[in-house]
Amino acid sequence: MVSPEKAVELKAHSKDWPSWELSDRQLCDLELLLNGGFAPLEGFLGSSDYENVLKNMRLTDGRLWPIPITLDVSETFAETISIGKKIALRDAEGVMLAVLNIGDIWRPDLTQEMTALYGTDDPAHHGVAMLKAGNPVYIGGKIEGLQLPLHYDFVSLRMTPAETKAEFARLGWRKIISFQVKNVIHRARQEFSLRAAKNLGANLMINPVVGLARPGDLDHYTRIHCYEEALKYYPQPTVRMSLLPLAERFAGTREAIWRGLVAKNYGCTHFFVDHDLVGHDEDIFGSPPGKPCVDENSMKKIEEESGVAMIPHQSLVYVEDYDAFIPEEKVPGDVRVLRLSGTELRDRLADGRSVPEWFTFREVTQVLRHAHPPRHRQGFAIFFTGLSGSGKSTIANVLLVRLLQMGDRPVTLLDGDIVRKHLSSELTFTREHRDINIRRIGFVASEITKNGGIAICAPIAPFDSVRKEVRRMVEKRGGFILVHVATPLETCESRDRKGLYAKARAGIVKAFTGISDPYEIPEDADMHIDTTALSPYEAAQEVILHLEQKGYIGAAQTQLHD
Repeated sequence: MVSPEKAVELKAHSKDWPSWELSDRQLCDLELLLNGGFAPLEGFLGSSDYENVLKNMRLTDGRLWPIPITLDVSETFAETISIGKKIALRDAEGVMLAVLNIGDIWRPDLTQEMTALYGTDDPAHHGVAMLKAGNPVYIGGKIEGLQLPLHYDFVSLRMTPAETKAEFARLGWRKIISFQVKNVIHRARQEFSLRAAKNLGANLMINPVVGLARPGDLDHYTRIHCYEEALKYYPQPTVRMSLLPLAERFAGTREAIWRGLVAKNYGCTHFFVDHDLVGHDEDIFGSPPGKPCVDENSMKKIEEESGVAMIPHQSLVYVEDYDAFIPEEKVPGDVRVLRLSGTELRDRLADGRSVPEWFTFREVTQVLRHAHPPRHRQGFAIFFTGLSGSGKSTIANVLLVRLLQMGDRPVTLLDGDIVRKHLSSELTFTREHRDINIRRIGFVASEITKNGGIAICAPIAPFDSVRKEVRRMVEKRGGFILVHVATPLETCESRDRKGLYAKARAGIVKAFTGISDPYEIPEDADMHIDTTALSPYEAAQEVILHLEQKGYIGAAQTQLHD
C-alpha cells in the first residue's frame, strides 16, 4: 500500500492509463496481495515465476509458493498495453484500487497449467472449468495499492494479517490453529477442531473462506450466521473468527500448502488440512472413491520450511451406543453408526423434516431453515421452451390463473412477446441478442424466486447453453422447472396464428426458429409436453401435478376452483 500522498498522485496520472475492471477472483487475489496475505508476492506473477511455480512449486528465487497468482486479460485489452507501462486496476464500480506496473505479457499454455494443478484438463473439474472460462493473456508485475477492495458486510470480521497478529499479541496467544472453512460447522467438525486444539494446547481461529463460491454452495451470509451459532459451543477465551477473502483453486496438495502459507501470514502456527476445503468432490469432479486429495507425506516434508504445522484431516462419526463421536477407523464392528449426508440434509430442509440434534446444533438448523425454507414456501420458476405455436404461452396463461387462485405466493408471467415489448424492445433476433433476451428473463426470474415468488417464463429459448445459464441463476435461491413443449414442427406450423411460418418459408422473416434457425432440444428438461393431443388445461394440469410431486405446492392447493 502506498502513502495517501502517493495515492493522490497516482490517481491524478491514471487518466492517461488503460483501466482493467477486475473479476471477482481477481479482486480476491488483489486484496490478499495488498494486505500481505500472499506474502512474499509483491504483485501478479510474471512468466518466469509462473513457470517455476507450475514445475517446482517455487518462485524463481527459490521461495516456496505452490499456486500461480496471475492477472488474466482479454486479447483486445492486451493490444492496448505494453511492458514498462502502468494500468489502473478498478472494481466493478470504477473505484481505482491499485496500479500494476507491467513487467510481463504472455499467452500461457492453459493445458500445461491445468495438468500441473489438477492432473487433468477435464472441464468437469471446477478448477479446470474456472481456468477455461478465463482470459487468454496474462499480465505480470508489481502493484501499488491505493485502497483495499470495499466490503459492506461483516466489516468487524474482516481483519487483515496485521490486525490478526495484533489481536493475537493482545490476547497472549502463541499457538494458533487456522480452521479455514467453507462448509457449515456441524457437530462432527466442531468436535474434531475442538479436540485438536485441546490436544495441542492451542487457540483456534475460525477462518470462513468468503471468496468465490461454487454453484450450489451456501451463500456466505448464511454460512457466517451458522458459524456465529456454532462458535457458542467453543470455549470463548480460546476462539476467534475472521473472514478470509480467498478465491479457492481446488488444487489438492498444492492448495493445502498454499492455505498453510496464507495461515502463517495471518499469524497462525498450525493449519487444518480439511478435505472439504482442498480436495476433489468425487460426485462433482469424478475422482475415484477413496483417492486421497492431499499428499500428507509431501506436506510433512516442507512443514519446517513453510513455517506452519499441518494438522491432518480426521473423519469422526457418531456412534449411537456411545452417544459420542469417535474416529471412523476406530469404530468397533458391532456398534451402530449414524450418518447424514449433505444431500440428505438438503432433502430434509426442502421437505420440512426434522434434522437430528446429534448431527448439528439446533441454532444452526434454525439458520438453515430460515435461509432455505421447505419447497412449499420457496420461490420457483417454470421455464417453458419450445417452437413458436407449440402452445407455451397458452399453457403459461392457464397455469398463471391456477397458481394465482392458490393465493399463497405472488406469480409473474414473463411471456416471450411481453418481454420483447417491455424489456428487450431494442434487441433483434441475432444469436447474440436472443441470448441477451433470455439472460434478462433469467435475471428477472431469479429475483422473483429469490424473494419467494413464482416466475412463469415462456420464451422460445432455442439455445441450450443460455437455458443452462438461466437454470444456474435461478437455482441459487429457488426452484427451477424446465418444461419442453415438444409439439412437432408440422403441428406448430399448421396453427401459424400470426402467419410467421408462412413468412419464414417465403424468406420474408429471417432467422426463424425451426425453419431457418436451429432449435436445440433440451436434454435436461424436467418435463416434456406435446400439445398435439392435449388441451391447454390438460397440459397445465400435468405441470401442477409435477409441482405437487416435487413438493413446491401442497396437495390441498391443487383442487380446482369453480
